[in-house]
Amino acid sequence: MFQDLKEKWKVDWRQFTLIICTFIFGGSFCGYVGRKILAAFAVENGFGRIGLYVLIVCLIWPFSVLLISIAFGQFSFFKDYIQRIMRIFSKTPKKHIAIFASGTGSNARKILEHFTDHSSVSIALIVSNKATAGVLQIATEYQIPTLIIERERFFRGDTYLQDLRSAQIDFIVLAGFLWKIPTALIEAYPNKIVNIHPALLPKYGGKGMYGQLVHESVIEAKEKESGITIHYVDDKYDHGSILFQARCPVLETDTPDILAQKIHKLEHQHFSTVIEKLLAEK
Repeated sequence: MFQDLKEKWKVDWRQFTLIICTFIFGGSFCGYVGRKILAAFAVENGFGRIGLYVLIVCLIWPFSVLLISIAFGQFSFFKDYIQRIMRIFSKTPKKHIAIFASGTGSNARKILEHFTDHSSVSIALIVSNKATAGVLQIATEYQIPTLIIERERFFRGDTYLQDLRSAQIDFIVLAGFLWKIPTALIEAYPNKIVNIHPALLPKYGGKGMYGQLVHESVIEAKEKESGITIHYVDDKYDHGSILFQARCPVLETDTPDILAQKIHKLEHQHFSTVIEKLLAEK
């Protein structure tokens, strides 16, 4: 059970222990405050007192746990945890994401792992321009519907807008998708399409700059650092407003493959959480 919770919360054992301690001490503090409130108002024993006590505890529990979480250094976790609970009770419809990918789908897998059983976000569709792309196998593993697109319809037809609307897509994530996004799709999803680029834009972006070509260019230029850029998509390659960047050093001994491993680590670490925070603000 504990192992399942640890994996669901995506924490190590140290943080897991601190979270459990926060639950225990937060609950105890909540009960203590509840009893003090009943005593202050001299509420008599009976079913009325029990019902009022339960109501008070339910109302003050979030504040008690957040207060205790500060002492255990877990405020960020519990803030997000309570927000997820509130979204469940508010019955806010889930936001549906479509992931566009052309390759093996390592970023897509991490996004699927992150949003599995999420309270307010659902990965509703995997879109690829290659029938042999590895990301389609990942979609099968997670039982996610897929859509294989062809160039003529994508660029000069209806841009598959009807398919996206049928899947009730609210937001589009480009995770290694190599085609430029048509203007019609950008206009249909204004500030609702994001991309991740394996370099620190505005350098090493533009047409043809993807994958190993980016890492080779960074090393050839003898850059001291590289990183990732998550940005909105507009009608130019790698040009939209920057949402987030993370950096890593480039050593003299680094090869394109070594640098690619560093970049993948940053992508897997940050992409899902940036998407989650962005959707929470919309």
